[in-house]
Amino acid sequence: MKVEFAPLSVPLQRRLQMASVLQWVFSFLCLAQCCTAVFIALFFTRFWLVSALYAAWWFLDREKPSKGGRRIHSIRNSVVWRYMRDYFPITLVKTAELDPRQNYLMGFHPHGVLAAGAFLNFCTEASGFSTLFPGITPHLMMLSLWFRIPFFRDYLMSGGLVSSDKESASYVLQKPEGGNMLAIIVGGAQEALDAHPGSCTLLLKNRKGFVRLAIEHGTPLVPIFSFGENDLFEQVRNPKGSWLRRLQHRLQQIMGISLPLFHARGIFQYSFGLVPYRRPIYTVVGKPIPVQRKHRPSNEEVDQVHQKYLNELSKLFEEHKAKYNIPEDRHLEFI
Repeated sequence: MKVEFAPLSVPLQRRLQMASVLQWVFSFLCLAQCCTAVFIALFFTRFWLVSALYAAWWFLDREKPSKGGRRIHSIRNSVVWRYMRDYFPITLVKTAELDPRQNYLMGFHPHGVLAAGAFLNFCTEASGFSTLFPGITPHLMMLSLWFRIPFFRDYLMSGGLVSSDKESASYVLQKPEGGNMLAIIVGGAQEALDAHPGSCTLLLKNRKGFVRLAIEHGTPLVPIFSFGENDLFEQVRNPKGSWLRRLQHRLQQIMGISLPLFHARGIFQYSFGLVPYRRPIYTVVGKPIPVQRKHRPSNEEVDQVHQKYLNELSKLFEEHKAKYNIPEDRHLEFI
C-alpha cells in the first residue's frame, strides 16, 4: 500500500529553508575552524586514535583534491539543499545542449560574497543539473588551502569541489571519453570585494589563465552569468583607494582569501545579521565556444579567444537581463 504524507505547512517549510541556509553560511564561516579544533582536541582525549588514524589517511589521500575529488551522491542529493534552493530561490537556466562526449570549461560570473549559485548548482543536485545536462559530471574549483583542513576537506570533496591548481584542472579536462565539466569562478576571492547589490563589475579583463587552459586541452568554453548573485548581502562601502580596500587587499595577499565585510538580515528580524536576503538567483548557462587545441598557444591566440569569450558573456547578459529585472542601461564592466 502506498503511503502518502501530508505536505508541510508554509511556516514549517520557511523554517526548514532558513535552517538549511544557516548551516550553509556556518559551513563557510565557521566549520573549517571547528574541524581543525576537533582534530587537535581529540589528541588530548582517550579518542586520540581517531585523529591519529585520520592523519595517516589524510597523508595517503593528500592528492585526491587534485585528482577529481571524491563525490558522495547521497550528500549531493540531500533534501537540505532543496530547502536552501527554495529559500532564495535558485534556478539553473539552460540555453544550449552540451555533448556528453566532450569535456567543458565553464566560467562562472560573478563571484558574489559566498558564491551561493555556484555551490548549489554545481555541488548539489537541488537545481537539477544532471537532469538538464545528462551525462555531464560537474566539478567546481576552490582555493587549495581549504583542502588542507582535516575533515572539512572531505565535506568539500563530497559535493564535487576540487582544488584550484593547474594539475587539478588538467586531470578533470583530459578525461578521454568526455563528460566532465570544470567550473571556475574566474573573478575569485578578489571579485567578492566588489559584490555590492546591483553591481555588474567583473574582474575578468586580465584573467586569461582559464582561456590558456582551455586552448591547451582543446576544451570548449562555456560562459555562465548568475543574475542576482550580488544581491544576497549588503557590504560595507570599500571603494578602490579607501583604507578598508587597501587593508582587504593586504589581508588577501597574506592569507589567500578575501574578507568582505558583509551583512544582510537576522533570523528573527530584517535589519541586520549574516543570513542572506530572500532574493532570487538565476544562473544562466550559455552556449559552448569551440576552442582549437594547441599545446603552447601564443599570447595573441590567447587574447583572441579571451576577447571572444568576453563578447559571448556580454551577449548572454544582454539577451537575458530584461527577464531578470536588470535596467536596460546597465551593462557588464570588465576590470
